[in-house]
Amino acid sequence: MRRFALIAGGLLAVAVAGCSSSSSSSAPSTGSSAPATGTITVFAAASLTEAFTQIGKQFQAAHKGDTVKFSFGPSSGLEAQITSGAPADVFASASPGTMQDVVSAGDASNPQNFAKNIMEVAGPPSNPAKVTSVNDLAKKSVKVALCQSQVPCGEVAAEVFKNAGITVKPVTLQPDVKSVLTQVETNNVDAGMVYVTDVMAAGSKVKGVTIPASDNASTLYPIATISSSKHESIAQAFVNYVLSPAGQQVLTAAGFEKP
Repeated sequence: MRRFALIAGGLLAVAVAGCSSSSSSSAPSTGSSAPATGTITVFAAASLTEAFTQIGKQFQAAHKGDTVKFSFGPSSGLEAQITSGAPADVFASASPGTMQDVVSAGDASNPQNFAKNIMEVAGPPSNPAKVTSVNDLAKKSVKVALCQSQVPCGEVAAEVFKNAGITVKPVTLQPDVKSVLTQVETNNVDAGMVYVTDVMAAGSKVKGVTIPASDNASTLYPIATISSSKHESIAQAFVNYVLSPAGQQVLTAAGFEKP
C-alpha cells in the first residue's frame, strides 16, 4: 500500500508540473497584444516639406515608439519610384493625376484630398527686374525659373500663363518647386513660379508677387497608404493625423487651403 501511495504521489506531482508548464508557456501571449510600433516612410511632394516635417514631429509625439521618415521630391518622380517598387508606406502628392497613376498600378487605393495650393511669383528681395505682376514674366529681359512640365508646379504654372494669355520662356527648368525657389534665393533668376506656401516658407529670402484670382490656378493634394506597406496600421494612423484638425491646423498655418 505504501508503495502504491508513493507512485500515486509521483504521478500527481508530474500532473501539477505539467499544468504549471502549460500556464507559463502561454504567458508571453499577453505581451503580444501591446500596440505595434515601427518606422514608416512617407513619400511627399517637395512643397509639403515644411508642413509635413512639423506634422511628423507632432505625430511622433502623439504616437510614442513610432517614427516617420520623409522622402520629399517632385510628385511625378515619387510616383515613378513607387510604381517601380521603391519601399514606401504613404504617398502625399501635389497632383491628383500622379496619385491616380499609383492607384491604377495597384500600389494604393482610396486617396483622400487633404489640401489645396495656388501659385505665386517669387523674386529676389531687391527685385532687380522690377517684376510687379505675372505678366512681367513674358518680358525677354526677365530671367524666369519654372518647374519641368511633367511636375505639378510646372503644369499649374502653364495654366496660369494660359489664363493670363502670355508666353513665358524660362532660362531654366527645375525638377521641383523647391529647386525653383533656390534659383530665386541665390539670385540666379529674376523670378520663379512657385506656390504661395513656398513664398511663406522662404520668408525674407524672397519677395512674393500675388497673382490675380482670374489668372491663378490651383492643385489638390491627395494622400493614401501604399498597398505593400509592412506597417499598414501606422501608415493609416499618419494619414488620419494629416486629415485631423491637428494636421489641418499645421497646413493652414503654412498657407495651404482647404481642399
